[in-house]
Amino acid sequence: MAVFADALDPDFLPRVPSRALEHLPGSGGLPFVGNTLKVLDDPVAHATACHEAFGPVYRSHVFGDWIVNMLGPDANEVVMLDREKIFSSDQGWTPLLHLLFPRGLMLMDYDLHRAHRKALGVAFKTEPMIHYANALNVGIKTRVQAWSGTHFKFYPAIKQLTLDLAAESFLGIELGPEADHINRAFIDMVAASIAVIRKPWPGTLMAKGVKGRAFMMAFFAREIPKRRKSGGSDMFSQLCNTQHDNGQLLTDQEIMDHMNFLMMAAHDTLSSSISSMMYRLGENPGWQDRLRDEHMRLGADDVMLPYAQLSEMPLTEYVFKESLRLMAPVPSFPRRALKRFEFQGHEIPAGTWVSINPQFTHRMDAYWPSPEHFDPLRFLPENANTRHKYAWVPFGGGAHMCLGLHFAYMQTKIFFFHLLREHRIVLDAHAGEKWQVFPIPKPRDGLPLRVERL
Repeated sequence: MAVFADALDPDFLPRVPSRALEHLPGSGGLPFVGNTLKVLDDPVAHATACHEAFGPVYRSHVFGDWIVNMLGPDANEVVMLDREKIFSSDQGWTPLLHLLFPRGLMLMDYDLHRAHRKALGVAFKTEPMIHYANALNVGIKTRVQAWSGTHFKFYPAIKQLTLDLAAESFLGIELGPEADHINRAFIDMVAASIAVIRKPWPGTLMAKGVKGRAFMMAFFAREIPKRRKSGGSDMFSQLCNTQHDNGQLLTDQEIMDHMNFLMMAAHDTLSSSISSMMYRLGENPGWQDRLRDEHMRLGADDVMLPYAQLSEMPLTEYVFKESLRLMAPVPSFPRRALKRFEFQGHEIPAGTWVSINPQFTHRMDAYWPSPEHFDPLRFLPENANTRHKYAWVPFGGGAHMCLGLHFAYMQTKIFFFHLLREHRIVLDAHAGEKWQVFPIPKPRDGLPLRVERL
C-alpha cells in the first residue's frame, strides 16, 4: 500500500499517472516495492547511483508511488525558496503525516504558514530562550554527572534526556510516571511515519502511532485550561496565551497540534543530531581537546553556560555543522508541485511529488572536497561564504527554515560544554558505524561508549 496516499483534502491535486512522467529518466526498481528497500538501506548510495545513471533529475518508484528527485544545491534553492509558489509542503508531508502530526507548522503553506509561524515565534524570542537555557544548564549538568565514569548506549540515554529537557523547557514540568508513556508515544508516531501500511489496522505500526498521538492529545488537552491562566515562561504556557494578528487566542486544537509537532522535533531530531556529533567527536579525539579548550576559555567556572556566551563558541558550532553535514537529521524534504514547472530542461507536471536530498548534496565533491572526511573548518567564514548558499541545508531553507534551529544550537552547545570540560568520549570498537537513516537517523547499535572522567 502506498505511503503517498490519494488526495486527503478537496484542495489536493489528483495523483499524476505514471505515464505523465515517462519522459523523465529513472527506474521503477522491483515489482511492488520499487526502489524502497534501496532507499531505506542506503539513501546516499542509491541517490549517487541514480545521479550517475540519470543525472540530477530522475523519477523513482518508492513507497508505492512515483517521485521526482531533484539533486544538488540549485534544486534545493528552487524548491526551498519557492519564489513562484510551486512547491507545497502541506501536500508533500500530509500524505505521510496526516494521521500523526496533522496541522503541524511543516504541514502548512504560504499565508496560513506565515500566520502560524509568527504566532509560534513568540516562544523563541530572547526572554523565553534565556529561560530555556537556564533549565537546560541544570538538567544537562545533573545528567552528565550521573553518566560520569559509566559505560552505556548513548542514543537511548540522550533520547531520554532530550525528552526530559523538552518537558522542562517546553512544558514547564518534570515528567513523572507518564515519561515512559510519552517517550513510547513519540517513538511509535515517528516509526509510523514511514510504515508501509497506511491504515491504523490492529497490530500495525500505524495503529501504534495513532494511539500514541491520541495519548499526547489527551495529555495536552488536560493542561491547556491551567496554562491559559498562568504566566509561565515555558513554551506551552506561552502558546496558550499567544494571539493571532486578529487578537484571537490560538484554539485548543491549534495548541495541541503545534505542541505535538514541536515536542517531536525537540525530542527526536535533537537526539539524532547530538548523537551524530558525539560519534564524530569520539572518532576524532583531537577535536574533543579543541572544544574543551574553547569551553575553558569562557571562564564559566561555576559550570553554567550563560545564554550571552553561546556566541563565543565558534569551534563547537563548526563541529555541530560538520556533524549535520555528514548526517542530516531530516534525510529528505518532500513537496508537491501545485503547477507545471521546468528544471534543468525537464518539464514536470502539476501534481508530481518532488523530493530534494540534503544527504546527497552534503557529499557533492564540487562543494565539499573529500566529502567523507570530517573537517569542521569547512565552516570557517572564509570557507563558508564562498559556498553555494543551499549546499548545506540540514535545517531546510526559505519560508520553512526550521523555527527551532537556534534552540538546537543552544541545547547542543550547552550539552557539550558540560560534557567535555571534565570528560572525554571513548567509543566502543566499531560503535556507530551503521546508522538507520529513515525516518530520523539513529545509530543501529545505540552508540555504545564510555564517558571517561579526566
